[in-house]
Amino acid sequence: MAKRYLIVNADDFGQSPGINDGVFEAHEHGIVTSASLMVRWPDALGAVAYAKEHPALSLGIHLDFGEWAYRNENWVPVYEVVPDSDIVAVAEEVTRQLESFRQLVGADPTHIDSHQHVHRDEPLRSYMVEVARRLAVPLRDYSSEVQYCGYFYGQTAEGSPLPKFISVEGLLNILWQLPPGIMELGCHPGIGDELPDTPYRSERSKEVEVLCDPQIRTAIMDMGIELCSFSSIAFSSSVS
Repeated sequence: MAKRYLIVNADDFGQSPGINDGVFEAHEHGIVTSASLMVRWPDALGAVAYAKEHPALSLGIHLDFGEWAYRNENWVPVYEVVPDSDIVAVAEEVTRQLESFRQLVGADPTHIDSHQHVHRDEPLRSYMVEVARRLAVPLRDYSSEVQYCGYFYGQTAEGSPLPKFISVEGLLNILWQLPPGIMELGCHPGIGDELPDTPYRSERSKEVEVLCDPQIRTAIMDMGIELCSFSSIAFSSSVS
């Protein structure tokens, strides 16, 4: 049977103290192996300080162009950094955020993704593919070597609850179905009171609980799955 590798990546690292604490907990006592840093937020400093003391935690960039929420059957902006339809503004913002990442971390990101997956749509998609190709790092959903699984998430796209997806049983089901090769499993851990006031606030602590459940690590070992990080894999190419 072909080998199965699992990267467990925490999004939103650095957005708030509560998210940072959730990532710390899920890395030290759970299965999180990598995180994607939001460099625009003040708590990015604490996230980076932790990552420097825990080099096994691979650090990528979570490019942040804004956030949207589904309210009254419409998507409305919570905040906007730059219009994602303005490719010139996007390119300038990507340059700024990458430079901030390098100044904070002292290295290039080991992987690239974006807040609320906005890089999946044009014109961002083509531009971000080129950025990832220049850096020779995986871009979520467009890597030639790393598949992405986003099923460990406790809501629909419109914000309706899906608690079974962030349960021990739900995560075990994902693990059983992992295909051969390298899979990135996305997650959004967070604990405590200092969490962003967003519709996904209450689900974050449940994710931490499941990611740290001893049954999960035991199952990973029993299934012959190898936990790894973006920095522990030597990628021969970056994007497909």
